[in-house]
Amino acid sequence: MLECGMLERDSRALRTRSTILCKQLVVDELLIQYLQADSILTESMAESIMAAQTSQKRSWRLLLLLPKRGPRAFSSFCSALQETEQQHLYELLTQSPEKDSKDAPAETFVDSSLPLPTQEVIAAKRARTHESMEFSLDADSPINTPVLPCAPDFYLSHCQQSYRMNSSPRGFALVISNVTFDPCAAPDLDPRKGGEVDDEVLRKVFTELDYLVTVHRDLTAQGMRTCIENFCRRPDHRTVDSCVVCLLSHGVEGGIYGTDGQLLQLDWVFESFDNAHCPLLQNKPKMFFIQACRGEEMDCGVEQIDGPVRTCSPSCEQRDAGREGQGDANSRQRGDMGRPRIKLPQRSDMICGFASLKGTAAMRNTKRGSWFIQELNTTLRLHARDTHLADIMVQVNSHIKEREGFAPGTAHHRCKEMSEFTSSLCKDLYLFPKYQPQY
Repeated sequence: MLECGMLERDSRALRTRSTILCKQLVVDELLIQYLQADSILTESMAESIMAAQTSQKRSWRLLLLLPKRGPRAFSSFCSALQETEQQHLYELLTQSPEKDSKDAPAETFVDSSLPLPTQEVIAAKRARTHESMEFSLDADSPINTPVLPCAPDFYLSHCQQSYRMNSSPRGFALVISNVTFDPCAAPDLDPRKGGEVDDEVLRKVFTELDYLVTVHRDLTAQGMRTCIENFCRRPDHRTVDSCVVCLLSHGVEGGIYGTDGQLLQLDWVFESFDNAHCPLLQNKPKMFFIQACRGEEMDCGVEQIDGPVRTCSPSCEQRDAGREGQGDANSRQRGDMGRPRIKLPQRSDMICGFASLKGTAAMRNTKRGSWFIQELNTTLRLHARDTHLADIMVQVNSHIKEREGFAPGTAHHRCKEMSEFTSSLCKDLYLFPKYQPQY
């Protein structure tokens, strides 16, 4: 059991520098795990901190807790700062009071409204085409807290109006992540630093959501096509209730790049999973998540006028399929049981989340992965237990809207990102994590 209270000098150091810490501290998975491993934070404390929706709120919650976590909390926090490469904050907390007072005026010249960029030495590169660019930024990152379980009462009250989600596994998940590109075949496509973080984050979260996950790294366009074709043809899709496909690469509107610089058209991907080409997934939800650029424009944001404006989005509506034929009963095709066969639309029961809007670039942190995958991971972990996927994607959009970073290669041009999703879902899609009905 922890002794109550931190040493006064350490508590004073946190108080006097709390403003700077709230603005510059990056409370990420590694920092929280370090404090948990050192028995400074409990699991419930970690979840409470990471449930905050903004970086500053997470920092503030942590700073409120630390002085109450015993005399070792300060030294453990300082070590965690070093482990997470926040050396400037470690030095700020551990410098002598004399040096602190002498250097204090300089702090007023620091723009600390955003997390400081991680310093990296990047060798000069050949020019690259804008349309293939996925900007690399330093930003905030989510934590891999355990996926929160669905309560039995919630399942019982929502399962009737939702897609069936009882199978174990829930389905199969395919993750294709292109990180390194052929310098000869694709000289304009830089390595996607941080991309390897994204595919591991997706593997973990969908495994916890009870999907059997397969990850493929660095495929050519033809390799991606072959991989997707094989995935679509899996006969065991018959026994599960859904599927997930995640594609992470450089891209343009309507396509993503293979490591050979050739494009794979996204419309072909969606067609591969439609009701004609993938009959074993008919009437089952198919989820797609695309982390790639959709154009060359970087969203620099605009000034907000007169405070926040609320917008409402229509909820997803169910569309009933008509029956085939309207004349004599003998002209109808009949199923094995003699019932009229229901005719489905060519493409239905799909939802696709895009990291960026049409024509704009996607943002990626070179060490912590992309903004979109970070927010998707966090929102699924915290809210999949009682939120259907369309609303989860709205929450992802909302969180990304609040994020801001410095444009690549600058320390003063700020940039934004806005994700979006499309849906042909016909029911609510709840993942009902960690709940298995008893029959």
